[in-house]
Amino acid sequence: MSDTPILYETPADHIVRIVLNRPESRNAQDTSLLYALNDAFDRAARDDEVKVIILAAAGPHFSSGHDLREGGSIAEQMSPFDVVGTWCGFGCAGAEGRMAREKEIYLGLSERWRNIPKPTIAQVQGKCISGGLMLAWPCDLIVASDDAAFCDNTVGMGVGGVEYFAHPWELGPRKAKELLFTADWLTAQDAKALGMVNHLVPADELAAFTLALAIRIAAKPLFALKLAKEAVNAAEDAQGRVGAMTTAFALHQLAHTHNVVVHGVPVDPSGLQVRRKT
Repeated sequence: MSDTPILYETPADHIVRIVLNRPESRNAQDTSLLYALNDAFDRAARDDEVKVIILAAAGPHFSSGHDLREGGSIAEQMSPFDVVGTWCGFGCAGAEGRMAREKEIYLGLSERWRNIPKPTIAQVQGKCISGGLMLAWPCDLIVASDDAAFCDNTVGMGVGGVEYFAHPWELGPRKAKELLFTADWLTAQDAKALGMVNHLVPADELAAFTLALAIRIAAKPLFALKLAKEAVNAAEDAQGRVGAMTTAFALHQLAHTHNVVVHGVPVDPSGLQVRRKT
């Protein structure tokens, strides 16, 4: 396993490329990776020389989602890290500790990244599964390889969608429901047709194309870029995005609690078996 879960690169003036660096696990997201990623985003956001941030991934796949192999209690998983949100109680029993953890490292971090006041571009190749969407969706633009594929398979695990519930804004309500109900793969071509992906390129051109796009954006004044991003984000929020996500997150926690009561674990085990087979 990589000792450096995140790489921080400067491929051109005013550009930072942050790279998920757990290729051996298909960039599965354990707590260490997520906080290392947040530190890298903070570093780039606070550097006044940086205008554009690229989020890329090492290996054949962008991200396989949450790392379900992470051991220890919730309190043990969280204890090495300084939290960035205001929720606490990670050692509390019942739903309280789990909700605190997921509000911090999933919904909370994704929302922080979405609101970074600089343009961000997700550079996606291969598979982007469930929690992987929560890394790509907070970015302002998505450039994908033409063989990329996207999936949210959480309904099969007894949960109604990932914690950062952006599906209706990314896909529209009907396609969002289909993606959730079926857990079918969304091809890169379909994702572009729906407006979720900005550009499709051959895999061997992905990094160069994304960097060229970032350089074009970085030619603009940084303050104007910040204001444009703020304006579009405010339009989404005025449509009720934040309130809808808060409701979806509460329902997500209800699902975990239901599964603990019925199955003894936070997700339906039958869904985990299907995930292992795929």
